[in-house]
Amino acid sequence: MTQTKKRAMHHHSQECNPLLKEFMEQAFELLDSKSMLSVTDHVRYREKERLEARPWEALKEYLPPRAYNIYTSIQAVAHALHAAYSSRSDRMMRVHGDGMKHDRMKPWQLHRFLRRFQFHNTSVGGVDLDEKGDLANNLNIVNTMVLHNGSIWSVKVGSIERQASGEMELTIEQDAIVWPPWYKQMLPYSRCTQSCLPGHVKVVLEGKPVCCYDCSPCAEGTISSQEDAKHCTKCPEDQHPNRNQTQCIPKRITFLSYDEALGIVLVFLGLFLSFITLLILGIFFKFTETPLVKANNRDLTYVLLVSLLFSFLSSLLFIGQPRRVTCLLRQTAFSTIFSVAVSSVLAKTITVVVAFMATKPGNRMRKWLGKGLANSIVVLCSSVQMGLCAVWLGLSPPFPDSDWHSLQGQITLQCNEGSAAMFYGSLGYMGFLAAISFTVAFLARKLPGAFNEAKLITFSMLVFCSVWVSFVPTYLSTKGKYTVAVQVFSILASSAGLLGCIFLPKCYIIMVRPDLNTKEHLTAKSESGS
Repeated sequence: MTQTKKRAMHHHSQECNPLLKEFMEQAFELLDSKSMLSVTDHVRYREKERLEARPWEALKEYLPPRAYNIYTSIQAVAHALHAAYSSRSDRMMRVHGDGMKHDRMKPWQLHRFLRRFQFHNTSVGGVDLDEKGDLANNLNIVNTMVLHNGSIWSVKVGSIERQASGEMELTIEQDAIVWPPWYKQMLPYSRCTQSCLPGHVKVVLEGKPVCCYDCSPCAEGTISSQEDAKHCTKCPEDQHPNRNQTQCIPKRITFLSYDEALGIVLVFLGLFLSFITLLILGIFFKFTETPLVKANNRDLTYVLLVSLLFSFLSSLLFIGQPRRVTCLLRQTAFSTIFSVAVSSVLAKTITVVVAFMATKPGNRMRKWLGKGLANSIVVLCSSVQMGLCAVWLGLSPPFPDSDWHSLQGQITLQCNEGSAAMFYGSLGYMGFLAAISFTVAFLARKLPGAFNEAKLITFSMLVFCSVWVSFVPTYLSTKGKYTVAVQVFSILASSAGLLGCIFLPKCYIIMVRPDLNTKEHLTAKSESGS
């Protein structure tokens, strides 16, 4: 389009654009609209009609929004260039021979001239930049697409708004943006920090933009499988996070089995100690008529050895996958058998005290000598424990259970004791019997008499009590299958303490020093002691 003072003429080599034709007719009142923009004819405009004389508001009425925006941009650059080259302070001339020539202007040099130009926007209808070149009005960000049929489609995807504080806020609705089908690149992404790797979660930093955040590892039991996760997901109850907390994996089922090293060691110790007990029992049967075996109630000795044998074997019930039968028998069998063993030790101790007191002239304790007192003590003390176990089984019996949370990544199969009060009550009763046995044996350790077992019983009860006193805190502090291993070890250690402290010295005399296992030696020692 060319403008002159006299006339305006336009030459076009293609068909007329209907939008442009309509605009020219209405905006400039053409003299000959019929032949407007034809190939051969010239169109005469009114004299002194200038494009810049048309008001901005009129242009908005006739131009499509997209064309108006382009026109506005061109006008802004044109005014900036005119102001730049007409300003003496910004005009830089150089001499090239006989002529003068302007330096080529850099794009950044237009910035301060663009600030002086007032933009008009169809959405706000006012000035966009103030005298300082800052944004004065709110703006809409529009996504424009050319459809397959040639039509233009626009949709608002964001805005730039001035806040009360004077700061500008940029809002982008990413879901509203429509990218061209041929655009296969990764979409641009604004951020001021590294992406949070899987296994971490974004933590918004207070007072900073949303694109600035910190990365924090997921909490225990949770995972995140994507980058820049907003929250971590908790694993199902039967699964747990892997080491990097990027995915959930099945938990491993564990119990104290016969196949693992710990189970094998405990089984070996139980069977070995059982074999030793049988060996000692055989020795005592073979030398049953010797003075050493007859001393201090031979029947109690056999009861104690048999109860220790079953104590070692009862430890095997704690190893292997828990079943309903094994859970019912574990604690009840262990409690009853141990009660019989400790009751036998207590009966032996009381027998030593009664025998010494009966030797004094005129003492009525002589009538208590014999098997009746010892048998009564064993039956009475054992019956109390059996009654506790019967109540335990009747009210809240043990049952197979599984622990999902004590150990990370493991599901522990175990026996639920049913009633913790009954469990610790049975242990407490055994401790009560052991404490009485230790006290009586300690007081009777210096009594005269041949083959006085009080000293041996004192030391054996000291070992027994030490094991079970340390058992309680250790049992409460361990988790999973190791709680079972602690109880098995306590059973084996306390039983081995009784077996070793009471019977190994006697076996030494029977097998190695038979000269001491005679009636003469027994009589001589008794006379010297008295």
